[in-house]
Amino acid sequence: MAAVLSALLLTGVAGSLSAAGDRTGNRYVCSELARKLDVLARYDSRRERDFLLLEAARKGCVEEAVRMLDLGASVRARNRIGNTALSVAAEAGQRRLAALLLEHGAEIDHPNLAGDTPLLLAVRANRRAMARFLLERKADPDRADRQGVSPLIAAAFKGSDRLVDLLLRHGADPDRRDRTGKSAIVYAAARGFTGIVRRLLDSGVPADRRYGHELTALMWAAGHANDTPAADGVATATLLLDRGAPLDARDDRGMTALMIAAARDHREMVELLLARGADPHLRDLEGRNAADLAASPEIRALLESAG
Repeated sequence: MAAVLSALLLTGVAGSLSAAGDRTGNRYVCSELARKLDVLARYDSRRERDFLLLEAARKGCVEEAVRMLDLGASVRARNRIGNTALSVAAEAGQRRLAALLLEHGAEIDHPNLAGDTPLLLAVRANRRAMARFLLERKADPDRADRQGVSPLIAAAFKGSDRLVDLLLRHGADPDRRDRTGKSAIVYAAARGFTGIVRRLLDSGVPADRRYGHELTALMWAAGHANDTPAADGVATATLLLDRGAPLDARDDRGMTALMIAAARDHREMVELLLARGADPHLRDLEGRNAADLAASPEIRALLESAG
């Protein structure tokens, strides 16, 4: 009988779901869930009740979730990756479900096997309304995953300006570091998210702060990701320089921002740094200057002419 029930419960339901969890838009989905619940109510199977609660949390089926809880489904039940129903609802943006689960004692900061809390899952899924909902109910804004990634770091990496602002308003540490020694400003600088970098600087993060391997945010901006528009990288570097970032600081390889930009083939960044007075003659621990590290003949010629 358990096998029959499990097969019934695992039956897929076609159709996409709205991010807001609109019950009207999911009427068929929730009616199918109710049908499964009607069958399940005849039997005493807690495992299947818990499974259905997780399904209801993902699909936004509030009435069905109430019935499952009345039948004994547990808000502490977890799926194979350690997510509770609240975690599932948070990631799916199902606020009504989240409110119901919290009323029934769900743990707001429960970490899954990777250390992701409901808030961190909501941030990674760009669920700003859900993140606000959880923060207003005292979710920990600094609770990080097993890699040390906090909600603020995740939001900065994604370029989510509003989420960054929301988290900072609720007390997130603006300079918290992950296990690689990087913080939110490093990730934002490396992707040219100037607005986020400005917000973090305004929150008290020093422009001259050193991170893993003695790198500064300016160095990360200088070596920005290849898919970052050059103008965004330049705007971020300009902001950091204007706020006091050291122009010729060296990392643990002896490399400066100018060397990094040259090695990454970022011509506009090389031009900016030279215009601001970067020294093209400095050498790294292996004796190479920026021209030696240049990724293209054009940048090498530019650096040699600057000497």
